[in-house]
Formats: sequence, C-alpha cells, structure tokens
Amino acid sequence: MVDSQSTPARQRPSIVSISSYLLFLFLALQVISLIITLTTFGKTRDALREAYAGSATDGEQVADVFAVIGIGSSILLLLLAVVLGVLALFNNQGRNGARITTWIVGGIMVCCVGGGLLSNAAGGFNTGGGTTDGPSPEEIQRRLEEALPSWVTPVSLLLGVLSLIALIAALVLLALPKANPFFRKQTAGWEPPTPGASYPGHPQAPGQPGYPQASGEPGYPSSGEPSYPPPPPASRPDDTPPTDRPGSTPPSAS
Repeated sequence: MVDSQSTPARQRPSIVSISSYLLFLFLALQVISLIITLTTFGKTRDALREAYAGSATDGEQVADVFAVIGIGSSILLLLLAVVLGVLALFNNQGRNGARITTWIVGGIMVCCVGGGLLSNAAGGFNTGGGTTDGPSPEEIQRRLEEALPSWVTPVSLLLGVLSLIALIAALVLLALPKANPFFRKQTAGWEPPTPGASYPGHPQAPGQPGYPQASGEPGYPSSGEPSYPPPPPASRPDDTPPTDRPGSTPPSAS
C-alpha cells in the first residue's frame, strides 16, 4: 500500500469563478462611483452653499460637511470593495476562511449600498432643511439637479443598483451547496500501487558494510549438481614392489 504525500488538484466550480467575477465587477463599479463623486465635488459644494446663502445657517460649513461625507463614504466603499477583490482571489484557491470573511464584509456592503439607494430614492441630500431658517429638501434637490449634469443622477442610481445585484449574487453563489466540496479541507489521499510495480525494500543504512562471506567455505553453485572428488586409489595387497621397477634383485632361496 502506497501513501501519497501530495493532494490531488481540485477543480474549481464554475459558480465560484462567477462569484469572483461579480466581486471584481463590484470593485470596478465602486471605482466609477468614486470618480463621479470627485468630478462633481465642486458643483455639489457650490449648490449647497447657494441653497443656504439666505438662511441663518452657515452655508459654507454645511457644504463642507456634506462634501466630506460624500467623498468619505465613496472612499470607504472603495476600500471595502478592494478587500472583497482580494478575498475573491483567495476564494478561487478554495480558502474557506476567505469565503466566510467575504460573507461578513459583503453583508456590510449590502447594508451600505442598499442604504444609499434608499436615501437617494427618498430625496437625495437631506441636510435637515425644512425649518424656518433653512431651505427645504425639495429646494436643495432642485439646486443640485440644476448644478450637476443631467446624467449624474441616473448613472449614480444605475451604478448603485448594479453594485447591489452583483454583490448579492456573489454571496449567494458562494453559499450554494455545490461550492462546499471545493472549500472543504483536503487530506492526503491513498493511491493504489501501479500494476507490475515492485515494492521497494528497506534501504541499507549508509556506512554499514554488508555481511561478508566466510573465507574457505565454498559457495553454492548457481546451477547444476555439485562435483564430488574421485575416491583415492586402492592400496596393493602386498608391499612387493613391481618387478619392472629398477633396483636390486632379491636373492633366491637355495
């Protein structure tokens, strides 16, 4: 049995990729919204100053406060959108912590964007007018519409609606059950051995010599029967040397 130390590559579901694209779209929409806010900053400030010119309220101060609030909220939304863009990159890698953080930050953004749309639908800028010493909200809105280009209000509403839809859709896609296996922690799996592969033995520790063969002991032949030595020659029954050996002739008995 062979244990695999490397986890197999996971295939990212399409809903996770679409969710990341929607988060990137949300970031792009917030960049456009900030650009529009910065380009109309001067005209918005002038319209508020003129609206409070004939009242006891300091129009200069009101204009500065609401201009700072408008730019500050746009910058804050952009920073949170950048955070969502970074989280989208980690979501593509299957980080479950990034997905949870995306839900938290995304929920805050849904409240902010939705609240901004409701405020615009209720009458746009609400400076607390309507009192005896200040202009009414309708007057302030009329001056803003006269000072700003005609495309600013509908484009701002469109960007807000698209941002809200993209953000909600991205959060819902991450919560679908089909995305859960991709964000589940993967463990090292077991891979069956390849047919025909030999199992590796235990390697010998380096520096340790093998067992030498005892000297003087014959090794076993790899094949064939072992050969036996021939038997020693049989001794003669008598010690009489052969007659054909040169030497002295024994004396004859007489």
